[in-house]
Amino acid sequence: MKRGLKIATIGGGSSYTPELVEGFIKRYDELPVRELWLVDIEAGKEKLEIVGNLAKRMIEKAGLPIEVHLTLDRREALQNADFVTTQFRVGLLDARAKDERIPLKYGVLGQETNGPGGLFKGLRTIPVILDICRDMEELCPDAWLINFTNPAGMVTEAVLRYSNINKVVGLCNVPIGMEMGVAKLLDVDHSRIRIDFAGLNHMVYGLEVYVDGISVKDKVISLLTDPNNSSFVKNIQGLGWEPEFIRAMDALTCPYHMYYYKTREMLEKDLKNAETEGTRAEVVQRLETELFKLYKDPNLDIKPPQLEKRGGAYYSDAAVRLINSIYNDKRDIQPVNTRNNGAIASIPHESAVEVSCVITKDGPKPIAMGDLPVQVRGLVQQIKSFERVAAEAAVTGDYNKAVLALTINPLVASDKIAKQIVDEMLEAHKEYLPQFFTKAEA
Repeated sequence: MKRGLKIATIGGGSSYTPELVEGFIKRYDELPVRELWLVDIEAGKEKLEIVGNLAKRMIEKAGLPIEVHLTLDRREALQNADFVTTQFRVGLLDARAKDERIPLKYGVLGQETNGPGGLFKGLRTIPVILDICRDMEELCPDAWLINFTNPAGMVTEAVLRYSNINKVVGLCNVPIGMEMGVAKLLDVDHSRIRIDFAGLNHMVYGLEVYVDGISVKDKVISLLTDPNNSSFVKNIQGLGWEPEFIRAMDALTCPYHMYYYKTREMLEKDLKNAETEGTRAEVVQRLETELFKLYKDPNLDIKPPQLEKRGGAYYSDAAVRLINSIYNDKRDIQPVNTRNNGAIASIPHESAVEVSCVITKDGPKPIAMGDLPVQVRGLVQQIKSFERVAAEAAVTGDYNKAVLALTINPLVASDKIAKQIVDEMLEAHKEYLPQFFTKAEA
């Protein structure tokens, strides 16, 4: 039996890493991490060192025998790893800013994981994640891949379809944020709440809500008709649902549903924000500058509370809770992105879905949810079509498929606009999309 666990975190210079480190410290008694390898690329070297040194101070303060290694050599970090976590951003925040600004010129929402922004983040990310999977097959074939990189649903879909890695789980902090939001709404401890989640990443619904195993969905929906209670996640301010809509929906929506059910209002808000404070990416860039200044302080040896503004609240709880449950065969219930295997009848068996699962040493076992309610089924299937076609475009570099994917997406009103946006964004991200240009040049 190996002494302790080796964890490799790709994108280790991320501002989120202190969350992860805090999670490992809190659960060390159950999860004996021996080595934590933080990996980044040359462009992220300075941030990696700042975050890595903070991680070392946090671990030293906790008095734990966890070794922290900082490296730009991914293969060295992956060698014999037990768990690989991915939290990287191809093209950094500058690329995200383009994803958000360019669509606005065409009267289309620019957002990190939805619409054109989600498509282009997927096109840049999927080839990199598949490269990591090939390295894992060779260097740590028994490791679990825990992917936090957005768009998490599309990325998980691509790994399931285009790699030989079966031990993959996609993770998002939206469901745990919804659980925490409901706990706060009802003024009960989070541990007493359970929600039956079903859908896709950033397109997930709470079909049932329990406190101590007793359904409280009607009460929660009634509370959510108050406009002040409608949004659970820091980085999407609630605009408030129409009470009639939320009552008839008869399910909990997630904050990202705002983009689909309030498209006009969200577009107006984004256009206004882009003019005044900048896009979300530009706001995050300023937040990150402030965070990294804090992280540099040699006296800082905890995760600073300012990190919550970044929008990644509960990330460590979600990630480390999942790793802990796999390692210890906990068999608790958590919402994750995994192969559907018939859990949601309206989605193909082999596709990635976000659904409540029993977490075992063999990974997530999806809980059968049956058919999605008719009021949500069509939109979920449409987004799944978008993800599938987008993943294929990312792998093949097929320009036509990229245009098709964006035209399928409900946030884009016509094939002509889709083509114009694809053309401009391909050019803007040319450096990170070689698969679309090598063929054309040849």
